[in-house]
Amino acid sequence: MPLLGAHMSIEKGLHKAFERIELVGGEALQIFSKNQRQWRAPQLTEAEVNDFLAAWREWGKGPVGVHDSYLINLANPDDSKAARAIDAFADEITRAERLHIPYLIMHPGSHVGTGIEAGLEQLTKNLDRAFEQAKDALSVIVLLETTAGQGTGIGAKFEELHYIITNSEHPDRLGVCLDTCHVFAAGYDISTKKGYDKTFAEFDRIIGLDRLKFFHLNDSKKELGSHVDRHEHIGKGKIGLEAFRLLLNDHRFRNHPMVLETPKEKDLKKDIENLGVLHSLI
Repeated sequence: MPLLGAHMSIEKGLHKAFERIELVGGEALQIFSKNQRQWRAPQLTEAEVNDFLAAWREWGKGPVGVHDSYLINLANPDDSKAARAIDAFADEITRAERLHIPYLIMHPGSHVGTGIEAGLEQLTKNLDRAFEQAKDALSVIVLLETTAGQGTGIGAKFEELHYIITNSEHPDRLGVCLDTCHVFAAGYDISTKKGYDKTFAEFDRIIGLDRLKFFHLNDSKKELGSHVDRHEHIGKGKIGLEAFRLLLNDHRFRNHPMVLETPKEKDLKKDIENLGVLHSLI
């Protein structure tokens, strides 16, 4: 069975995320390791790390991934802004290493008008610089997240992710996180059996399914190929239930972490409902 879970808040402490994922019955977890809307955060203390690891042991279930800050854009053509992004991403790698989190999920970023080719080249170069800056954090695998292709965003086509992986000096440190809403909005029709099979055959041919380590399970408020990133509750959007039924019963992904990033309130009832829908499809 796939390991179903959700992204959880770290309000009042990183370790509190485990209480929240336990409340909804999740078996996989995604967090931010700091405030995702701030560039800088204090270094993790020994107490924070120990509390987090103790809570993880007590939870005793599945894998954890960390998502990088939304502020980071390694494809930025401005040298000073790129340098700031490199520093911030290197810090994200280091924080994940200290927390023993194996996967750091990143949005590939935006070329800010320079074009896809220039953006990919800049992103790959700066990603390598971040790896080198965090050279002691060797256990973390960076997962490139598929995107909707909104605006000047990079990563909507599988070929773009393939470029980053094959042109990086650290390809062994790279994998992919597939977001169902994003790929659908990017034009990959996973809503039917035929489209689903075609999408993953294409992914395998271009990138390789062995690179696919993590999933974000989100329905889409917008239509196929809209290039608009708007998450919806499972089965309530334009993708529909069939795609999730196919994915959850695909033996190739039976042990993969799959987390919700659907809209939620503090009581987490929507996460419980969405997970219930997903479990009913298995």
